[in-house]
Amino acid sequence: MLPTIALVGRPNVGKSTLFNRLTKSRSALVADFPGLTRDRQYGQGRVGERRFVVIDTGGFEPVAKDGILKEMARQTLQALDEADIVIFLVDGRAGVTPQDSRIAELLRRRGRAVYLAVNKTEGMHDARVTAEFHELGIGQPYAISAAHGDRVNALIEMALEEKAPLPVVDSPADSEDEDIAVTGSDVVEAVEPAEGEEPEFIPEPPPRVKIAIVGHPNVGKSTLVNALIGEERVIAFDQPGTTRDSIYLDFEYKNRDYTLIDTAGVRKRGKVTEAVEKFSVIKTLQAIEDANVVVFVVDATEGVSDHDVQLASFVQDAGRALVVCLNKWDIADADARKKLKDDCERKLYFVDYAETLTISARTRQGLDKVMAAANRAYTSAFKKLSTPKLTRALQDAIVKQQPPRAGTIRPKMRYAHQGGSNPPVVVIHGTSLNRISDTYKRFLERFFLDAFELRGTPLRLELRTGHNPYAETGKSGRRQR
Repeated sequence: MLPTIALVGRPNVGKSTLFNRLTKSRSALVADFPGLTRDRQYGQGRVGERRFVVIDTGGFEPVAKDGILKEMARQTLQALDEADIVIFLVDGRAGVTPQDSRIAELLRRRGRAVYLAVNKTEGMHDARVTAEFHELGIGQPYAISAAHGDRVNALIEMALEEKAPLPVVDSPADSEDEDIAVTGSDVVEAVEPAEGEEPEFIPEPPPRVKIAIVGHPNVGKSTLVNALIGEERVIAFDQPGTTRDSIYLDFEYKNRDYTLIDTAGVRKRGKVTEAVEKFSVIKTLQAIEDANVVVFVVDATEGVSDHDVQLASFVQDAGRALVVCLNKWDIADADARKKLKDDCERKLYFVDYAETLTISARTRQGLDKVMAAANRAYTSAFKKLSTPKLTRALQDAIVKQQPPRAGTIRPKMRYAHQGGSNPPVVVIHGTSLNRISDTYKRFLERFFLDAFELRGTPLRLELRTGHNPYAETGKSGRRQR
């Protein structure tokens, strides 16, 4: 399971700004007045090679007795219970406040790893700005700037390293580009990996397929699980919130072993009120990380909500293979069906690699299609891609569309090999690759998916720029910048 980091502190100290930086998103609202964040916000963060779940909380007032402040405090306390690591944010420009002291006293009693981050310190002397915060008794204060990113990565990496060994994911290893000018068709050079550049070891896929069933409450997830297993193993009831935790169920389907993960429905944040239900949110996000394939269930009678889009986005960010199931198709009228298809094309375009199925868990319509699509997605997610075939596909892609120039520079791609699975990772070696645009990366991702008939899985690209032996000697015969 991924570790969980909770961001806590009094209002307007920069928690949402830090959340947005860690998740590389703008999911949390940010404005310069206190109390803007009231409900908890979950997201997937990544610093260097480390991944984690991060929770943004509202302004914390531990002694609040009633009203919205009490509810915000209750949500923050629940976040503390869910967290492995707590980042306690204070305002370096405002100094220590009585509210900071109250929060620090509570944190000392919670038994969590707490790191004190003194925010908004850009342009200030670290030692002087952090000096007075030692009195909080939390430990060493660390000066950061969430808005500018100053020392944020170092703090998070230290917290994660000290907590426990964590999952490592491949990340681009681009060095500074040597700016060699290349022209015309001098873009791809089909070569075998040089010494020290051997493709990464790709492990065998696990023998038992883990399939997580996710979606918002009351879309029929538990009914689908019972239908697939063939017995009433989980409670299915026509009331949102019946399932409160992720349930792992081993079963066999057509002589193959599976584990189904029935997850709690993830509600819109404004409707997450009970403490036990709040805890189920993070369990669902962790189940997505733990799965090989995610079956995303949408209610055909309601259409695709913005909340569905957020949940699908988390699956995409996690890199999990995906099958979209439009459940309750049997009771959806013609107008609802048309609207749903339009919604899928318009709102879920970013997961268009996933198969979309129409099913009815209640009548067992389309169950074989679900399992067949999950198997295809699983096979694609763990497919072995040989270096020669990947390099030939890379050549074909560039013949079809060369990467655009960046000034006088055109990136040169030498060869490609596989760097990981679930999702498949394609590592491309060459020069000036840090100049390749996001648009062209998406073109390459789609080209590889089609070339290798990968269905139901996203694909990741890593671009690695090699060392230029002529960078210092100037003997390349090409214009240096």
